[in-house]
Amino acid sequence: MMCPRLCSWLLPPLLLLSCCRDVSSQEVPGASVLSAADTLVWGPGLEADVVLPARFFYIQAADSSGRNFTASPGENTFDVKIVSPVEQFTRIWIQVLDRHDGSFLVRYRMYATYTDLHIHVTLKNKHVSKSPFILKGPVYHEGCDCPQPSGSEWEAHMHCPQSFPQIDRDLSFYQSVDPDRNAEEIPLRFGQRQSLCHYTIKDNKVYVKTFGEHVGFRIFMDSILLSLTRKVKLPDLEFFVNLGDWPLEKRKPSDRIHPIFSWCGSNNTRDIVMPTYDLTESVLETMGRVSLDMMSVQANSGPPWSEKNATAFWRGRDSRQERLELVKLSRAHPHMIDAAFTNFFFFKHDESLYGPLVKHVSFFDFFKYKYQINIDGTVAAYRLPYLLSGDSVVLKQDSGYYEHFYNELRPWEHFIPIRADLGDVLEKIQWARDHDEEAKKIALAGQQFARNHLMGDSILCYYYKLFQAYAKLQVTEPAVREDMELVKQPTDDLFTCSCHRTTAKDEL
Repeated sequence: MMCPRLCSWLLPPLLLLSCCRDVSSQEVPGASVLSAADTLVWGPGLEADVVLPARFFYIQAADSSGRNFTASPGENTFDVKIVSPVEQFTRIWIQVLDRHDGSFLVRYRMYATYTDLHIHVTLKNKHVSKSPFILKGPVYHEGCDCPQPSGSEWEAHMHCPQSFPQIDRDLSFYQSVDPDRNAEEIPLRFGQRQSLCHYTIKDNKVYVKTFGEHVGFRIFMDSILLSLTRKVKLPDLEFFVNLGDWPLEKRKPSDRIHPIFSWCGSNNTRDIVMPTYDLTESVLETMGRVSLDMMSVQANSGPPWSEKNATAFWRGRDSRQERLELVKLSRAHPHMIDAAFTNFFFFKHDESLYGPLVKHVSFFDFFKYKYQINIDGTVAAYRLPYLLSGDSVVLKQDSGYYEHFYNELRPWEHFIPIRADLGDVLEKIQWARDHDEEAKKIALAGQQFARNHLMGDSILCYYYKLFQAYAKLQVTEPAVREDMELVKQPTDDLFTCSCHRTTAKDEL
């Protein structure tokens, strides 16, 4: 099993080595006794400077000989309390999620800013590891408008990587970016037929003008920009966001191409790819109004591998021809594939070929099955991050569409590849059945990839690094254009926030 990236959070070298040992090779005998002192605790939620919509950290259960548990010791094994000594009440929602592999993910959402926080992690009233963990204040909550003036300091606090391969690839098509030229040409070229947002970030304030009829998805972009500007001072920049599903820039790099930010890319376009609106919302609303997010899946990944149904599973709507073919295959080979439509919209509903329609299934129930089939919809299927996070192996269709992380995925390491026309899907399912241990390893590697690269801290880092790199390409000054409106930060009269940060100007 790969060493979690977040093992680096807070841990000294010797403990880091312990955290990153190969837990898959250390089966703990049934008689092993859980040790509070040897259990490991680490993660970004233990640092005051890491502001996330939902903070999180990890607990790895271990015995007194330092061996990691590889099965759950029980979902109520650890007790977590978070208090501020200087506050009579702390308004913090805490969840301890059992990942059923000997580790736990603790997430908490703050609804106010506190001077200090003490995080108590206990096992039968005994403090675990170095508990209590003390976060020196002020510890800002998600809604607090208190940006870190230094981008490099913010990146260091967040442990952002030096670069993201997809950002480098996307921006390699542009030697420079001219905001003045783009402000004139992009609306003329795309604004009549497509739905776009024209954004300017100036002095860390967000301004926008919309084009087209269907601009409802603007809320996702507004939300991530406001969230980032509350946390860190963004560079001044001006850019256009495509609010539709399909990427737009189809010209060759040798032609006069325009930089368009999109949630999905393709092999035939030159759009600049961001994390999808679905993944972005799940990060911002974790422990809020969404139920499907990268943390919840980790605690709802179904029964143990040996108890899962050895059938390939798929549910969805009829947004691509290959999905029709998959359902037909399922009807012909029900012992291999369980695939059905929950809704019909794009194609003629032929009950004899593709029916009957079935009720929606809870996403968490997908993981009762060992094999998850991922097929494009209108573009890339945005459920892939969640499928990878579970405890099943993903059979991913070869696709011309991609999300921001696809280039870092490796076939046969993180997923089992299947042909675009699904011509080999039965063969690949049979391979997985015949090579159960190998399929299980691929499932675990995909799960670890999602845990390391697709959590909230990584998504925020990606957006920031993208905006930072794009801003450096600008050759004219970003401007607040005519008819742009200010996107206002939400107000909270109940839990106001006083920012204690100082800027370089304040210190002079």
